[in-house]
Amino acid sequence: MPEIAANMAGTIAEVKVAENDTVETGQDVIVLESMKMHIPIQSQHAGTVKEVKVNKGDFVNTGHVLMVIE
Repeated sequence: MPEIAANMAGTIAEVKVAENDTVETGQDVIVLESMKMHIPIQSQHAGTVKEVKVNKGDFVNTGHVLMVIE
């Protein structure tokens, strides 16, 4: 199953989708705050969100899995 991972270290500013939501390729699914900038994280795959592994306010490092798409 495809995973969406953090492309840099930062704090989760917003989770835009929930489990069982349908997402499209290129859709913003999470907003990461790093160095006082808000960086949208986009889905690389279309499908259904199987699992969201982070919550607003969580700190993540580069490569941390944020969600799984089915």
